[in-house]
Parts: sequence; structure tokens; C-alpha cells
Amino acid sequence: MGGCNFKDVRLAKRFSKLLGMMSDEIGESVPYACQDWANTKAVYRFFSNDEVSEDQIMAAHFQATRSRLSQAVQTILMLHDTCEFSFQREKDSKLGLRGRPSCGKDKDGRLKHITVRGILMHSSLAVTLHALPLGLAAMKFWTRKQFKPSGALKGKINPTRVPIPEKESIRWLENISQSTALPRLPRDCAHIGNRESDIYELFCLANELGTNFLVRTCVDRLAEDGDRTIAAQMKKSAVKEQHRIEARNKLGES
Repeated sequence: MGGCNFKDVRLAKRFSKLLGMMSDEIGESVPYACQDWANTKAVYRFFSNDEVSEDQIMAAHFQATRSRLSQAVQTILMLHDTCEFSFQREKDSKLGLRGRPSCGKDKDGRLKHITVRGILMHSSLAVTLHALPLGLAAMKFWTRKQFKPSGALKGKINPTRVPIPEKESIRWLENISQSTALPRLPRDCAHIGNRESDIYELFCLANELGTNFLVRTCVDRLAEDGDRTIAAQMKKSAVKEQHRIEARNKLGES
């Protein structure tokens, strides 16, 4: 709590009390955790206060993560991934539309659908090579104003012509920039991402920051000097490794 930068000391006290109540009743609703109407109303006022921001709440945690990273003497793995918080809401809300999945059939055999809204969170967790978590290094929340299935834009918009700041993919670049600033040296950090992180702009940013990355490829990009693809390079490496193992086994037999 020491690093939270609230403009009003009363907000810091309320947040501290809120954390205490919620930690005692993890997974429960706000009214259940607060136990009485006075505390419940105070918590909702805190959530709706324009003077409270995500950055203020997370500042202390990021500061603590930086302190732990400064004591690390090995490579730090930054694990980046996105999770979703889904809620069933029929009416329009600030949560953002996530989709309308089917939930069975009615008595006439027609598919029934429910409206799902929610919040998306992209977080970056710092861990050691021995899987010891050191804390979150970056976090980004957002909502979608209009849900579109992954295939809805095919044949209509060329995604390569859309600037990266206008895509949800910008979250990868923002989190990498923020999390790379926490360790003592950028080269002490290795960013890990799934197929969604196979973004050319991400490679350029990592090179600019002087940090490392390991991502699962989504497209078969060119490797080395551009004379072969990643798949071809991996196949070549696998063959070389197989030959090395066979040679070692023959040497052992002799």
C-alpha cells in the first residue's frame, strides 16, 4: 500500500480497508465481504470515484515488483497473456459486448442465445527460471464496444493495413515496454508470449529496447538472411540434432 499514489489520504485508507475485507472473503460478492450496508456503499463510492484510477491502485504492486527484480541475479521471464472476465448482461453496459453464444434449444428446437459482456485483462507476470513469481510487471484492462467473430472481417479488411495503435495487439507492445523498464538491465529479461504475440512490431520493439523474447509463431516467417523460412530452419536444426545424437550413440557403443 505504501506506493499507492492517491490524491486524497481518505481514498488510501478506504482502499486499504477494502483489501482487508476482500482478502478475508476471496471470491465472494462485495456486499457479502463488507457485511453491512455502510461499508458496501463506501466501497461502491470508491469504485465510482473519478479520482481513483487503475494506475494509482497498481503503483504499489509494480514498485514492489521492481524491488524484487533489483535483487534477482538471473534471467527474469516475463509471462504475457490475456484473460477474460465474462458476465451475462442482456442490457447495454460499459462492460462491452463479448458475444452471444448458444445455450441449448427451446421447445421448438431453435437455438437459444445469451448475451455475454465482459472485461479483458492483459497481464505480465515476472518469474525466475525456477518458477518463483516476483509479481506483476504490467497490466492493461479494456472492453470491446462491439463484438465481431474472428472470421467476420475476412475478405473485408486487410489487417496488415490497420495501424498497430488501432489494434488490440498494441497491448503486447505497451506491456513489454512497461515490464522491460523494471529489471536493472533490459537484457536480463526474456518475454514469453503465445501465438498472439507473433507481431512484427513486437520484434522491432524488443530489438529497440535491447531485450529478449520467445514467442510461438503464428505465420511461417523468413529466418536468418531471408533465404529460408522458420519451419525450414527448425527442420534443419532438428536433423542436425538427430545426427548429433546418433553420432554420440555410436561413439558410446564403440
